[in-house]
Amino acid sequence: MTRFTRLAHADPLDAPSPDVPPAPGLQRAGARLPVEEYSRRLWQRRWFVVAYATASNSVGYERSFLGQAWQVLTPLLNIAVYYLIFGLLLHTNRGVPNYIAFLSVGVFLFSFCQSALVAGSKAITGNIGLVRALQFPRAVLPVSTTLVSLLQLLFSLIVLVPILLISGVAPSLRWLQIVPAIALQTLFCLGLSFTVARIGSRIPDTTQLLPFVSRVWMYGSGVMYSVQVFAQGHPSWVSTVLTNNPGYVYLALARHALLGVPVTAMTWLAALAWGVGTVVLGYLYFWRGEEGYGNV
Repeated sequence: MTRFTRLAHADPLDAPSPDVPPAPGLQRAGARLPVEEYSRRLWQRRWFVVAYATASNSVGYERSFLGQAWQVLTPLLNIAVYYLIFGLLLHTNRGVPNYIAFLSVGVFLFSFCQSALVAGSKAITGNIGLVRALQFPRAVLPVSTTLVSLLQLLFSLIVLVPILLISGVAPSLRWLQIVPAIALQTLFCLGLSFTVARIGSRIPDTTQLLPFVSRVWMYGSGVMYSVQVFAQGHPSWVSTVLTNNPGYVYLALARHALLGVPVTAMTWLAALAWGVGTVVLGYLYFWRGEEGYGNV
């Protein structure tokens, strides 16, 4: 079987046609596995995913003077800019007690979604040499990019906690609710990564478009303003659309956990639905394109 796989990749002109079944006992090189077997092999490579993600996170900053400190400095600079523009100039801080803490939680948590979205779109194209050289479940790559984004979020929480304390937020057992909130957000981000990884492998311009998409998404997720205050005086559908936006849902849970902003049980249900639904559909969508990733 090893020899068959090697020969199948030696020359595209010599490779067997996809319409011709392989000889008995052999499997066509690069054939898509059943989803159960595919998932089993992906799980077997979980330690590789962790090691690959950790190394990628370190390598990403090795050419800068401050190194991984940029994982914290970038959101801090964003907070300063957004506070100047939206808080002081546009006065979106009206009706929001402790606006600095409100803004900080929004920026740090939404950066996770933005990073997972953009990095996921490059999961295949950015590792095309690895994809063409080795046989492995390609889902390893979007899982790894999502894990890198998660590691950056966890690292940034080291700075977020002092910001909350300095701004007057008292520690509470309610802070523990940030764990399930981030877990559900991670499922959602992983589903996004699966989806845009396949799209990005087919449409290279996806990586250029997504930063603009994520910026519009950020403006509609209440990162810099209170959705409840903004929706006052607008038609009811405006509030419905904004509050059911997954970006807003996960920020609402994080702000509830860390700042005590009230949420309803429906917010938790929406977070669960978005997280589980997106990761399942995104995984199946990515799996269905498995055979074509080596031809990018």
